[in-house]
Amino acid sequence: MAGDRDVILFHYKGSPYARRIVWYLQLRGIPYKQCIQPPYLPRHDLSALNISYRRIPILSIGRDIYCDTRSILSALETLYPWPCNPTTQFKPLPSTPEAKALTSLLSKWIISGEIFWRLASLLPSSAPLLKDPKFQNDRAEFTGRSWSAENVDKMRPEALVVVRDAFDFLENTVFADGRDWVLGSGDGAHGVLGTVGSPTMADLEAVWAFVWIKGIPGAYEAGVIDRENYPRVWEWMGRWENLVAIADGYTGRVERLSGEVAKEAVLGGAFGGKELEVDGKDPLGLKKGVEVEVWPVESGFNHRDRGRLVGLSKEEMVIEKGLEGKKIRLHFPRIGFRVKEVNGARL
Repeated sequence: MAGDRDVILFHYKGSPYARRIVWYLQLRGIPYKQCIQPPYLPRHDLSALNISYRRIPILSIGRDIYCDTRSILSALETLYPWPCNPTTQFKPLPSTPEAKALTSLLSKWIISGEIFWRLASLLPSSAPLLKDPKFQNDRAEFTGRSWSAENVDKMRPEALVVVRDAFDFLENTVFADGRDWVLGSGDGAHGVLGTVGSPTMADLEAVWAFVWIKGIPGAYEAGVIDRENYPRVWEWMGRWENLVAIADGYTGRVERLSGEVAKEAVLGGAFGGKELEVDGKDPLGLKKGVEVEVWPVESGFNHRDRGRLVGLSKEEMVIEKGLEGKKIRLHFPRIGFRVKEVNGARL
C-alpha cells in the first residue's frame, strides 16, 4: 500500500500513546512517514488539516485520518494483513476466543480503566517538562485539573496504591506460572490460550504504559514498585524493551515530513475502498449525512470536530469534513467519545 495511501504518523517523541503506535508499526514492518508535533498546543500542522481533535497521535492513510490509538490499531490490523516483520518475534493474535477476550480486556484495563491516568500521576513534579508553565497550562486545559507541582505531589500516593495493585495482578496472576509473554512461554509451556513462545498484541496492549513510566527516573518508587518486589513483571518489561530495540534497529531512519508536505500528501491521497454505512438500529438514532460534532469525553473535551456523519457502527464513527475543495474523513472509536447532532437534541 503506497502512493495515494501513504501512512503518516503525527506525533511527538515523548508521547506514550504515540510510542504504542510506533512500536506496532516497527514490529509489523509497516512503512510509514512522520510529521513531528510540539508536545502542547498550538499544533499548526493539524489546524491546517482542519482537525480540532488535540490528542496525539493521529495517523493518516490517504485522506482517512484516524484519531485515538484504538482506531489506529484497528485500521492497521485490517489494512495490513499478517505475516509480520520476519526480523522480530511479534506474532498475530491467536483466533481463540480466550486470547481475543484477554487482549481486549487488557486494552480496556489500561485505557478505559484508571491505570493509564494513575501511571501519568506518577510523573515526578521535578521532571523538566512539568516545570514548564506552558506545559502545565496546556495539560490543565486538556484534563480539567491542575498540573501544579503541589497538585502533582498530592496525587502521587494514591496513584502508587493503584499502580501497585496493577503490578500485583500481573505478577501473581498473568505471570504467576513463569511464562515469558502474556499468552505463553518460549519453552512451549503455559500456552493455554492458543500460542506459545512469542509476544503478541496481548503484550502490546498491556505493556506500553508500564514501560513508559519505567523509563522516567523517579516515577516508580523504590521499595514499592521495583524489580525486587515484582521480578516477573520487570523481566517481561525488559524482554519487551529488547524486542522493540531490535525492531527499531531494522526499521532505520523514518522519513520526516514538514506540515506542508504532510498536508499535500493527505490531500493528494485517496479514501479506502471500504463502504461506510450508518447503522439504522444504533441507539443514537442518527441518520447518514446529518451534521454532527464529535469529541472525546475524558480529556481534550474542549476540542470538537464538526462534519457530516458518513459512518456509524458498533466500533467507530466517521465524519467527513471539507479541506481546500476536497474531503477528508476522521475516524473515532465509539467508546470514550461522544457524538451529537448539530442543532439537534440527540446525544
